[in-house]
Amino acid sequence: MEPLLITGESLKVDDVVAVANGRRVELSPDVLPQIKRSRRAVETLVNEKRVAYGITTGFGHFKDKIIPPEEVKQLQLNLVRSHAVGVGPALSREAARAMLLVRANTLAKGFSGVRPVVITTMLDILNADIYPRILSQGSLGASGDLAPLAHLGMVLLGEGEVFVDGEAVLAADVFAKHGIQPLELQAKEGLAILNGTTMMVGLGALLVRRGINLLITADIAACLSLEALKGTDRAYDHRVHAVRPHPRQADCAAFLRKLLEGSQFLRDDDPLNVQDPYTLRCVPQVHGAVRDAVAYAQWVIDIELNAVNDNPIIFTEEGSDEFDVISAGNFHGEPIAFAADYMKLALTDLGNMSERRIARLVDADCNQSVLPMFLTEYGGLQSGFMIAQYTAASLASENKSLAHPASADSIPSSANTEDHVSMGAIAVRNLEKVLNHVEHIVSIELMAAAQGIDFRRKRMGRPDAALGAGTSAAYACLREAVPFVDEDVYFAPLMQKVKDLVESAEIKLRVEQTLEGAD
Repeated sequence: MEPLLITGESLKVDDVVAVANGRRVELSPDVLPQIKRSRRAVETLVNEKRVAYGITTGFGHFKDKIIPPEEVKQLQLNLVRSHAVGVGPALSREAARAMLLVRANTLAKGFSGVRPVVITTMLDILNADIYPRILSQGSLGASGDLAPLAHLGMVLLGEGEVFVDGEAVLAADVFAKHGIQPLELQAKEGLAILNGTTMMVGLGALLVRRGINLLITADIAACLSLEALKGTDRAYDHRVHAVRPHPRQADCAAFLRKLLEGSQFLRDDDPLNVQDPYTLRCVPQVHGAVRDAVAYAQWVIDIELNAVNDNPIIFTEEGSDEFDVISAGNFHGEPIAFAADYMKLALTDLGNMSERRIARLVDADCNQSVLPMFLTEYGGLQSGFMIAQYTAASLASENKSLAHPASADSIPSSANTEDHVSMGAIAVRNLEKVLNHVEHIVSIELMAAAQGIDFRRKRMGRPDAALGAGTSAAYACLREAVPFVDEDVYFAPLMQKVKDLVESAEIKLRVEQTLEGAD
C-alpha cells in the first residue's frame, strides 16, 4: 500500500484506522511553504520581544509572566515535562499511533508555528512502528488533551517511554536503533504539541469505525434472531418506512430486507399472531436512530481531523511578512464530547435491544416454545445459555451508568483561568467501554441465534432449510468459529471467538461480500 500523504486537509476516519494498523505516512511537500511562514512568524515574535501567549509568556494563569528570549526554549521544555502527569492504563498501540497521526496532520496545516522537523519526527516514529507509552487519564478536554499529549511530547524528546515486547523502555534508546534524533524544542513547539483535541479525535476515529461495523453486525444479529424466533419481516416493508422518512431508518429496513431475502424461517401471515415484540418489530426505528448518532460522530470527527485546534493560532499570508497571532479556544473539546456522549448513549440502547432479544431466545415461555428453554434439550441437568444471558444483562446494565454524559460536567482549572472544560476525553474513554460491552452483547446474541437456528431446523425436520441471503453467510461464519452447543461446556472461550469476529468485522464483511455477489 502506498504511504498516506499528510496535507492537513484530507484526513478521514478510515485513514486513521489504516495508519493505526500500520500504514506508512509521508508529509506532502506542498505544505512546507505554509509551515515555514508560520515558523518565521514565531521567530519574529521572539526576536522582536513581542508579547504572544505561550511564546513569550507563561501558560494558563501565568499568561501575564513575560519570558525573555534566552529562556523561551526552556519554557517549552518545562511545559512538556510539567504537564506529563497522566495516570491510568496506557493507550493501545493503535490509539497511540492514531494520536501521532492526528497531531502531525494538525501541525501540517501550518498555523501552529512549528518547524517541519517536529512533524517529520512524528511520522518517523509512526513509520518505525515505535509504540509510545501514553497514559490515558488526566485530560479535562479543554486546552486540549494536555496530559496525554505531554506524554507523547516526552517521547518526542527522547525522555518518555515506549513499549518494546510489552515492556516500557526509554524512547531515546529505541530512537538510536532507528536513527531517529530526539527533538530539541524551540519557541512555541511544546505548546503546539500539547494544545489540541488529539486524544479525543484520534481514539474517537477508531471508535467510530468500530461503531459503524458494530451497527451492521447488530442488524445481522437481529435478523438471525428473527429467523430463530419464527418472526415476520412484515414490519420492514418499504412502505412503512417511506411514510416516516427518517433516512437511516429506511436504510436499515432496506438492509434487513436484503439480509432476509429468501428465508424459509419466517412466519407466514397469521391472524392469531399479527406482530412481533418491539425488539424485533422496531429494529429499523431503533437501529436507524443509532445509525444517526454514529453518523453524527463521524461527521464531527472528520471535521476535527483536519482542524487547527491549538492556541495561539498564527495567520500568515503568502508573499508577505505580515502575520497575526490570535489567542482563541479551538482546543475546546465540546464538539467531540457531545458527539461521543451521543454515540455512547445510542450504543447503550443498541445493547439493550440485543440483550432483550437474547432473553427472548433463551426463554421458552416468552417465545411460545419455538425454542427450548435456555437453548438446551436437557434443561435441569444442563444450563445451556442461561448464564450467557446474565453476562449480556450485566453489560447492558453497566452501560447505563457509563452512558451518563461526561460533557454535562465541568470543573475549573488553572486558578479559574480555564473555568469551563468539556470532559471530552472522559466521554471518549467511556464510549470505548460501552462499545466494547455492546460488541460482547451482540456476540452473545449471534451465538444464541445460531443455536436457535439449529433447533429450528431439527423441529422443522429440514436440515437444509434456507436462511436469508445475508443471514446464511453470517451463520456459516459463526459455525466456522464455534459449534452447536449440545452439552454444557466452558463457554467463555467460545464467546470470545465470536467477539473477535464482531470486533474484526469479519461477519459484516462476509455478509457484505455475499450480498454483493448475489447482486
